[in-house]
Amino acid sequence: MAVDPDPRGALIALNRFGLGAKPGDLAAAAADPRGFLLEELRRTGVARLDAASLALSNVALQALFADQQEKRMERERVMAVETTRVSMVGPAAAMAAPAAPPPGVDGKPKPQEPPVEQKLFRAEAMARFDKQASAQAGFVERLVAFWSNHFAVSVAKGQFVRVAAGPFEREAIRPHALGRFADMLAAVESHPAMLFYLDNQRSIGPGSAAGRFAGKGLNENLAREILELHTLGVGGGYSQADVTALARIITGWSFAEAESEAGEPGGFVFKANWHEPGAPTLLGKSYPQTGRDQGAAALADIARHPATATHLATKLARHFIADAPPKPIVEALAKTFRETDGDLAAVAETLIESDLAWSAPFSKIRTPDEFLVAAARATGALPNDPGQYLNMLNAMGMPLWQPPGPNGYPDRLDALASPEAMKLRLDVAWQIAQRSKDIGHPLSVLDTAAGLAASRETREAVSRAESRPQALAILLMSPEFQRR
Repeated sequence: MAVDPDPRGALIALNRFGLGAKPGDLAAAAADPRGFLLEELRRTGVARLDAASLALSNVALQALFADQQEKRMERERVMAVETTRVSMVGPAAAMAAPAAPPPGVDGKPKPQEPPVEQKLFRAEAMARFDKQASAQAGFVERLVAFWSNHFAVSVAKGQFVRVAAGPFEREAIRPHALGRFADMLAAVESHPAMLFYLDNQRSIGPGSAAGRFAGKGLNENLAREILELHTLGVGGGYSQADVTALARIITGWSFAEAESEAGEPGGFVFKANWHEPGAPTLLGKSYPQTGRDQGAAALADIARHPATATHLATKLARHFIADAPPKPIVEALAKTFRETDGDLAAVAETLIESDLAWSAPFSKIRTPDEFLVAAARATGALPNDPGQYLNMLNAMGMPLWQPPGPNGYPDRLDALASPEAMKLRLDVAWQIAQRSKDIGHPLSVLDTAAGLAASRETREAVSRAESRPQALAILLMSPEFQRR
């Protein structure tokens, strides 16, 4: 327990590890910066996001399936009506006078309801943002976002992932973000969002009953990303033969579709007749044929592989500390991972306990999401419409749950601090400044966000601004606010 207040330590706790300060946070953290983070880390259920308004993935997907079916039936009804009308009045007359849309109660055209996937997605986005903005330090929310980006899925894949991305983070990431990595890995790779995103739901073993009958093939996308991105990492000691072996091991891992008789629509299902028979050798070990358990056993072993510990430790240190993290931090994180059987809470504590993590300079900058959350925490001005938050993320090139590929969004300085990226960030800072009302004097916001660490140059620039919005925009773009 620190004896004297540690203002720099408080800034590191809230910026390097957390999501920025709310009013009073710097003073609270200064008493014991590491303890401030550990208190949040050890709080029961702190990573979970449970809300009655948010649907489980299978329920959300069933709503999508029902909406798609209803729209198909409506299209068929409209086509039938139009066919009848054309047959009665003739093609020329039908083209000259197209059918009017059905009127509403007041005789006007019915307003269009937002698509089901949009309503579900926006509700998930708002709940996530609110949790980030209200977190004590935001360290756990940073960990959730890190693991969600590590196991990236993209809503660009279509309506299915757009509906399932939020539940995926809540069901596969959050319950395990402070648990065992092996459990998170198992939850992620069997979740419908990941199975659909990387096309495993239709991967059929060539030697399976379905493969011999239908002749459809193996899909290696998920297996490759498990080894290359999710666990061992590039250079982790696997070969193309291992990719193929793992792809065979997880054939039959799928989900029940709208009219499936194999399970509840939208839920995981193991299709035994699609599963490749035999006992493939993966990373030098043979896995006997045990159906779904064959894949579970393989994932459990990969999760404990030494290369997985090193890969994950490097990514964590790179995200929180520096693009080229100190080697002793990486080694300490990997050692804790190996010795605790992948206990991610213990790994997070090791990160907090590292003196190097507290002495390294602020060489990273906030991601667009972290920037928006930090601005809301410092000003108290939370968007009341998820559209504002989502549009600003889009403008800065980091749309929510829509990375450019399975490797997620980059968080290296060169990717985030390019001239074009900083220009876009400045535009968003100006939008935030114009929309923020009743926040008090911008200098008080600067005190909230940076305290004594605010430089004389930044204070003078904020003080000399021509308007309150301009002062706030300058503050939001200052090094003290951007760097972590």
